[in-house]
Amino acid sequence: MEYYTLRDGLQLPKIGFGTYQLAGAQGARAVSSAIQQGYRLIDTAYNYENEGAVGQGIKAANINRADLLVTSKLPGRYYQNGIAALQESLYRSQLDYLDLYLLHWPNPKQDHYVEAWQTLIDAQKFGLVRSIGVCNFLPEHLDRLYQETGVLPVINQIELHPYFNQANQRSYDQQKGILTEDWSPLGRASTMLQDSTLQMLAEKYHKGVGQLILRWEIQLGTIPIPKAATVQNQIANLAVFDFNISDEDMQIISSLTQANGRTFDQDPAIYEEF
Repeated sequence: MEYYTLRDGLQLPKIGFGTYQLAGAQGARAVSSAIQQGYRLIDTAYNYENEGAVGQGIKAANINRADLLVTSKLPGRYYQNGIAALQESLYRSQLDYLDLYLLHWPNPKQDHYVEAWQTLIDAQKFGLVRSIGVCNFLPEHLDRLYQETGVLPVINQIELHPYFNQANQRSYDQQKGILTEDWSPLGRASTMLQDSTLQMLAEKYHKGVGQLILRWEIQLGTIPIPKAATVQNQIANLAVFDFNISDEDMQIISSLTQANGRTFDQDPAIYEEF
């Protein structure tokens, strides 16, 4: 495994494991299996309603807690009761602390994201979390966080895949020392994995389309967090460190981006979280 070092010194593997929609006994088995296959960065959220399954999967994997990095996310609606929501996440997951805690959405219409961010700052001071970041924050949201609190996130988790490569946001994040993490890194997989350009390039590198996409994201300097319920896909998604995509082919993949390429039509400028 290769690693990034966050601005605050925390080291993260260059690929993580997403758990959205992995719940119950099946979700716990998937998380346990992922850890056994070598994943060390596990991503969940309060809103996913699966923190209990994630915690059970961690317990079943029988791994040293210090060797694991667990992420969860605070819903923006808990800007007044954030510490209680964080404690609930810890109770559900049977953990004493989180390695990464992210503010899930800015919810600009409600306009409480600065207050919610202050909760994360406090949580870090209390020792409940090691590092703090955000999800789906645009430059104007991040600028305001810094202006009003003096603290920038160390990570920004955003939708990122070949059909929506987020070049401007990635550039902004990099300039501010914020690591970009990719949710939905394979986009709408049923469609993207059939893309003829991606299939051609994957064949060139003797890899699957999913592996090509994940490698492209890693070479962009970001962290993809693909979900994989089966052992076969979990293993395949980790097998992306034994090849390099040429600069020319990186550009070809990046050129697939579309102005309306968001998979779920969730524009952080107007979207209110579920």
